[in-house]
Amino acid sequence: MTPAAVLFDCDGVLVDSEDIAFDLLMDEFANHGLTLPRARMEVEVLGLTMVGVADRARALGAALPQDWVARFYERLYARLEQGTPLIPGILEVLERLDAAGIPYAVGSNGSDRKMEITLGQHPALWARLQGRMFSGQTLGTPKPAPGLWLHAARALGVDPAGCSVVEDSPTGARAARAAGMRCFAYAPHGDGARMVAEGALPFRAMAELPGLLGI
Repeated sequence: MTPAAVLFDCDGVLVDSEDIAFDLLMDEFANHGLTLPRARMEVEVLGLTMVGVADRARALGAALPQDWVARFYERLYARLEQGTPLIPGILEVLERLDAAGIPYAVGSNGSDRKMEITLGQHPALWARLQGRMFSGQTLGTPKPAPGLWLHAARALGVDPAGCSVVEDSPTGARAARAAGMRCFAYAPHGDGARMVAEGALPFRAMAELPGLLGI
């Protein structure tokens, strides 16, 4: 069934920023007494807000200072500004949606500033998304609560039940399910089992998405 609107996560779905963030997180955690394998860390923190990441890291034994979130964000922003590539094929997906007359928006647990830095590096993408980028932090409704996706649907004037969500984390997939929306799990490395457990349909390349959306 063709969706009435498509709602995209940002990091790891529109822009390839996850590896950058995780490399910095591993370094930060190690500097504060917590060493985790990359795969374990992704299980623990993927999709969380940075406040949630800090809380989880402390629970696992990291001695993070109280101002760690603000300090980490500044380090992360500086690194992202050096260059954050697009996810391969995402512009073609948006072109297909434009051609089909299907609206779309972005819902991220990241900050507005982070989206401005990463998405703003890509003028064609940035121009398409004006007025349609929403931060769970700003709205006070971060995933896995459904409020961010419901807000995006309202902003587009679309019934939530008619929306499809494109996610790369179990947290986001859980939010989509709670919002009553169909979810597609972008899992380029075949690691989508936890999103499938949340009811999402996995796919491995953006070239597959138009067919899954029926456009």
